[in-house]
Amino acid sequence: MSAPSATADREVVVSRAIGAPRELVFEAFTAVRHLSRWWGPEGFTTTTRAFEFRVGGEWVFVMHGPDGTDYPEWICWTEITPPERIVLLHGESPGDPDAFESVLSFAADGATTRLEMRTVFPTRAARDEAVERYHAVEGGRQTLAHLADYVTGTLAEGAGS
Repeated sequence: MSAPSATADREVVVSRAIGAPRELVFEAFTAVRHLSRWWGPEGFTTTTRAFEFRVGGEWVFVMHGPDGTDYPEWICWTEITPPERIVLLHGESPGDPDAFESVLSFAADGATTRLEMRTVFPTRAARDEAVERYHAVEGGRQTLAHLADYVTGTLAEGAGS
């Protein structure tokens, strides 16, 4: 058993095995035509304002909650290593002091991909608020379930088109 990381009290970690090759799972993050179709927890939809998948590129979008609430969102891609790893900074807008970092690791296991999303918040209080107020753990699980459904259904049928 490994020792807890120095950021363990500020982390949320969600993982899922997805029955698709790693390259296909990774591809679902690379184009807005894919992301817009699966991103977010149950009942949420996404409207993209800007999208550029490259290191330093941004994804500016609005998540529309099932109750009609709009949540402005901003992601900056800080590291992209196809098809193994994506690191991103996620907040409401550039310069958001509450922005958090997420590291997505894509591990191949035969025809399955093990995706781990490790999110590190700036403070323990920010992590606790995300978990308690915004249900970050369950929301993360639902988002990865949507990804799995999308990749093994729609995207697999189109052979990565």
